[in-house]
Amino acid sequence: MNLTSLVIPGLLAAVAVWGTARRVDVYGALCAGAAQGLRVTAQIFPALLGLMTAVSMFRASGALEWLTALCAPALEGLGIPPELMPLMLIRPISGGGALAVGSDLIQSCGPDSYPGRVAAVMLGSTETTFYTVAVYFGAAGILRTRYAIPAALAADLAGFAASALTVRLFFGP
Repeated sequence: MNLTSLVIPGLLAAVAVWGTARRVDVYGALCAGAAQGLRVTAQIFPALLGLMTAVSMFRASGALEWLTALCAPALEGLGIPPELMPLMLIRPISGGGALAVGSDLIQSCGPDSYPGRVAAVMLGSTETTFYTVAVYFGAAGILRTRYAIPAALAADLAGFAASALTVRLFFGP
């Protein structure tokens, strides 16, 4: 057994000891937190279910492939491999879907290829915008996202472009 396998149990034990020393009902606080987590899960579940259904329908309909072919010339002009278009479309919507697309890209192109490296950097430097908005805004009870989604999508686009540029600068095309 190494030291790193003791970090989480040690942290949990330290929190329990610290809470007990401060005369906090640690078990009661744990139960209250778990109940609150279940309430938040029940609140955001409909939004997540709709989001996952929409992603599945988009991929199954063939619209993803059509849009990729449509945007290929613009992406090549920006130095972004066209085969990354599915990743760029799925990443703001679904983290799991983006990981699946990224895994497929890395398997088909190779992990040390330019598209494989750009896909890895894109996965690490962008966010699942709609999932994050659904979870956090749903938990807070916010119904109008106003400027949050356009700003977050602009940040995703900047992350996609910066990923391709960074890989090009450090590793070449």
